[in-house]
Amino acid sequence: MNWERLLSLKRHGDTAKRLRKEQNETRLGFEVDYDRIIFSSAFRSLQDKTQVIPMPISVGSNKDFVHTRLTHSLEVSVVGRSLGRIAGQQILTKYPSLVEVHGYHFNDFGAIVAAAALAHDIGNPPFGHSGEKAIGNFFKHGAGAKYREVLSTEEYQDLIDFEGNANGFKLLTESRGGVPGGLRLSYATLGAFMKYPKASLPKKPSKHIADKKFGYFQSEKDFFMEVANEIGLLSNPNNPGTGFFRHPLTYLVEAADDICYTIIDFEDGINLGLVPEEYALEYLINLVKANINTKKYNAMTNSSDRLSYLRALAINTLIQDAVDVFVQNEDKIMQGGFDAALLDKGKYQAQVEDIIKLSVDKIYQSSEVVDKELAGYRIISDLLGIYTSALINAKQGHATNYDKLLIKSLPEIYRDTETSIYKILLDTSCFVASLSDSAAVHIHDKLTGRKV
Repeated sequence: MNWERLLSLKRHGDTAKRLRKEQNETRLGFEVDYDRIIFSSAFRSLQDKTQVIPMPISVGSNKDFVHTRLTHSLEVSVVGRSLGRIAGQQILTKYPSLVEVHGYHFNDFGAIVAAAALAHDIGNPPFGHSGEKAIGNFFKHGAGAKYREVLSTEEYQDLIDFEGNANGFKLLTESRGGVPGGLRLSYATLGAFMKYPKASLPKKPSKHIADKKFGYFQSEKDFFMEVANEIGLLSNPNNPGTGFFRHPLTYLVEAADDICYTIIDFEDGINLGLVPEEYALEYLINLVKANINTKKYNAMTNSSDRLSYLRALAINTLIQDAVDVFVQNEDKIMQGGFDAALLDKGKYQAQVEDIIKLSVDKIYQSSEVVDKELAGYRIISDLLGIYTSALINAKQGHATNYDKLLIKSLPEIYRDTETSIYKILLDTSCFVASLSDSAAVHIHDKLTGRKV
């Protein structure tokens, strides 16, 4: 891969090449990407989507703040910006022509990673990590399984393995009436966003990190291929023709997410009393003991100050470690040969694993989280069943008055019954995925007669 192509400023519909040295320094193209994402309705809906621990929550603690998808995404973007800038400085030193000939700055790397990181959860359904599984379960084992015979193998796989990353790409790029190319982000940012640059099939053809999940639905295949070819992603021989190796900056986006959910989800668990504070502090100290200022730490009398200090130190420690791994393996990454997440190859991998194991036990499997996920399964399944039935009935010409009313209740962009069955099912899944937790509960209550 080649950095000049990977840093492409091209956007959907461009007929001429955008040159970095001709950019307005007061409003760079990569910074425009960030602005477009943060002002999008899809991003705003993240303010009421569960990250891990649902709100409201009561666990006998007066520290009642927990992260939503929105606050998590904002923090991931901040960490991503630092990762990109630090790595960018070293990349530009290694490839001086990027500065001398093309005019790139290290801040460009930070802006690309920050924008992609800001959008990394934009396609995730409501109700935490189980939302994707609930949609897939509806089509694999629920009422949606009846559509298997009218779909291609690839289309059906898109639905039974519904993937937030693929939905995110759809949200960012899908054309609508009068809005070609969706948010029209730069291809560099879209490339960095594409965490799993492959179709839903073949499923996990190798142990390479790029093959773990998938990154685009069949409906977005053509544009996905355009972006991948424009920025020069390497074809992945594990799935030739439909899959690629990652954009190098994707590793930094992933590292930003890994750092935040490892440290900040853990902090939420401590603040809410799910993880014993003294026990938890030991885990964080083990991670940062090489960098901790013990005099400063011991002088802090407030437990929240001690926790904040350790959290900031842990994030900074992991940022530097991730950049070190990235720079040391840059040649391998550029050739598609680096097959793991950066933190999995870092010197703090064991300490990170210990924190994650404790989080799984005490936080991710807590009754509050499990109860929210159970409710989410039922709500998502019910909504999909109600809406897909109405839309397919309308397509087949035997919609009831109730079906017609249901269709009118949908946003206009989801009412099309003249398209394919696959598109109807996928769009309905994307509609349900777009809902905030509260909106999903509200609509479910109305449609099931619990609220008038």
